[in-house]
Amino acid sequence: MTYAGERAILDADSHVMELGDFLDDFIDPVAKDRLRRQGVDALEPILEDAQYKARRRRTDPEIAARAEEHLLDDKGWMAMGGFDPVERSRALDLLGFEGQLVFATFATAMFSLPRSPRRYDDAAALSRDLDLLYAGSRAQNRAMVNFCEVDHRLFAVGYVSLVDPARAVDVATEAIADGCAAIMVPSTAAGDRAPTHPDLDPFWALLEDRNIPFVLHVGGGGRLLDRAFHNNDMPVTDHLGGGENIRSKDYLAISHSPSLFLGALILDGLFDRFPGLRGGCIEQGAGWVVSWLHHLDYAQRAFRRTEDPLRRLQAKPSEYVQRHLKFTPFPGEPVGWMMEQAGADLFMFSTDYPHPEGGRDPVAKFEEQLVGVGRDDLHRFYRGNMAALLGLQPAPSVG
Repeated sequence: MTYAGERAILDADSHVMELGDFLDDFIDPVAKDRLRRQGVDALEPILEDAQYKARRRRTDPEIAARAEEHLLDDKGWMAMGGFDPVERSRALDLLGFEGQLVFATFATAMFSLPRSPRRYDDAAALSRDLDLLYAGSRAQNRAMVNFCEVDHRLFAVGYVSLVDPARAVDVATEAIADGCAAIMVPSTAAGDRAPTHPDLDPFWALLEDRNIPFVLHVGGGGRLLDRAFHNNDMPVTDHLGGGENIRSKDYLAISHSPSLFLGALILDGLFDRFPGLRGGCIEQGAGWVVSWLHHLDYAQRAFRRTEDPLRRLQAKPSEYVQRHLKFTPFPGEPVGWMMEQAGADLFMFSTDYPHPEGGRDPVAKFEEQLVGVGRDDLHRFYRGNMAALLGLQPAPSVG
């Protein structure tokens, strides 16, 4: 019996745990030496230990059997299939999932623009950073496809920054041609443009034309809140034991970036221009969606007299959410209540495998909150909604 049992499950959030050389075989040589490797270099002892334990799993059947028994207990680089795609395929056999969306974990930090970029008085400095950004994005997308191509159940997520509209289209075109099943975009403004600026219409048109969804993910909006809110003379660790991961006040802010980004897409009429476009909001909770739907509709009512784009919308803002967007709740959020309030078509199952945030038994945590939910809605949550997001064929409901 697999972990999924008789349920048909698609997992809307999983990750590769990159090793230090994850990008090296895929990045243009001129950009390779510019990668910011400080963070990866600091992890070298952990990465060496993880690779040693993976080699032992491959050569010692008893160690491999113990790893399989603890599939959801071991996390990060120590987990089965964290960085080895063949082992990841075996992990999917044990989980019994039909598929997983697979995101990068750390590689993007090696080439992305600084979170608080300096003022680029020198245009050449900005140009160099953009060159690295898009060279790194291409390399990461190729590396993600390479990791996932071992198993058709692994759906690679590409990464595209919208700061340079022309290069965004080029990188996305290549990523889709190579086999990426979704494109992650930062949940921020696109440099000095809104993500709905006409200059970006070719990017959104590409996704619509190729039937590829965009996805947002935690971390894609930059720092969750001002660090000063943690300067209270009451220091705490995060739930992983460090100090820079998500803490309680970070959690309060986790929806700010995606709710603003997605709200801007809706209120600026992007889904009227691209009615086939679909998007997913991943690992940013979903309890906030219930009130956000009402917030969006009120924004239209309150400001439509003075804002022509709001008057031109062909539907209520909340209706665009229902038609075009999906969300992954955290295990333990009141998903049954959320379905009652906002609809069963919005929410998707996810594990965050092999990150520790997903916990050791996400199905059990979700099941506690799904008591009384009907069979069809359970099927939507565990499989149907992610299948709709990715444009996959539907499967019959399984009780």
